[in-house]
Amino acid sequence: MLDVVVRPMSAPRAGTLSRFSHELAVLLPHRAAAIRTGDCPRSPVKAIGDQAITNAVTSAELEHLAERAVPGEAVLLDAVLGGEERRLVLLSSRPAVGNGAVIALVPDDARPTEDVLALAVRLWHLTSIDAGQRAVEPHPDVIAGATARALTATDLGQTHSATLVSLLSVLRAGRLSDATARQTATDLAARALVDLRAVSDREQALSAEPARAAFALLAGQLVPVVSHLDVDIELIAPDEDRQICQDIAHTARIVSRGLVLAALDRTSTTRVRLSWRLDGATLRITARDDAPEVLTAAVEPRLSERIVSLGGRWEVDAVPGWGTTVTAVLPLDITEPPELSPLDRLNARELEVLADISQGLRNRQIAVRLQLSEHTVKFHVRNLLEKLEVRSRGEAAALAHALRIDPEPVNKTA
Repeated sequence: MLDVVVRPMSAPRAGTLSRFSHELAVLLPHRAAAIRTGDCPRSPVKAIGDQAITNAVTSAELEHLAERAVPGEAVLLDAVLGGEERRLVLLSSRPAVGNGAVIALVPDDARPTEDVLALAVRLWHLTSIDAGQRAVEPHPDVIAGATARALTATDLGQTHSATLVSLLSVLRAGRLSDATARQTATDLAARALVDLRAVSDREQALSAEPARAAFALLAGQLVPVVSHLDVDIELIAPDEDRQICQDIAHTARIVSRGLVLAALDRTSTTRVRLSWRLDGATLRITARDDAPEVLTAAVEPRLSERIVSLGGRWEVDAVPGWGTTVTAVLPLDITEPPELSPLDRLNARELEVLADISQGLRNRQIAVRLQLSEHTVKFHVRNLLEKLEVRSRGEAAALAHALRIDPEPVNKTA
């Protein structure tokens, strides 16, 4: 039984439903399974199994089912899934971390025993605890944008297409009296409006979250990281509690953790202060430490890429003997990502090497000037050629001149 529990928890987050369904099928055979997640803005609805069912599942259907689910219990009921009324089993849990999820199963046996249902919901409870924990550290491609809103639009299109077809069928039915046709059409339209509101509310909940709640989640994530360290951590929540885009909230938490960990890496740090401030149309994330040494490198490239991809920027203020303050400025409204210069793909060291290449220096000369080994210089050259998508040093130098890279004066006879 422990092996059965471990396998769904060991699966990649995207494969949790598939692995859980596979393990549960031994206990509770089923034709299809659909999940309404509470923590994944990119893919809030997933379904596997019989494609005649799963291809027709909509988020509106799962919203209605979620309203009838009981956390901690397995609910056996007849309800609509995949466009038809079926016998379903709903498994729901409310984990300590995350918003939980509801799974709807189409069982082979229309009357599974109470023991089977009780064991199934316990297995789901354990799986959902792990899934909720992993949801607080989203995969980087969460930053890609509004997949949830695209899915919502698709669901709405399918729902209202079916509604229009139904309305036309009612209006064309010669066997219905005018009064009956009007009443049936009114009922169909009312149901469509309810679905519209349910899906719209779902989209809003997935695409935005209150600033203070987002910061509170970050604080909870930092507790196990800093609890064993002899460092004073001060966390300052935002004064305003505006709704912020969930992509921004996810990025803000990842960047904040990265800045705190970078400060803790400096062994002389005794105090770190992290704050969020909503400043007009931007969110300012500021991390300040008291380490006397000054940063010797730019902000970690992985964090920088996240900020730049959303149209944000960095501000660094480092004073020897006084500490370092790093501020990430994120726009609250996501716009189309700016078109990046090819040079934005390079890190600070690769830019230095490219500047030297643009002046005609060879690897040995670059190694002497930058105090690196020649092997390391070759490594940087190979990387920058790949990132710039050029085949030779000459092409790289030409691109550097075209983009007006500003090299430092060097002595070619060094």
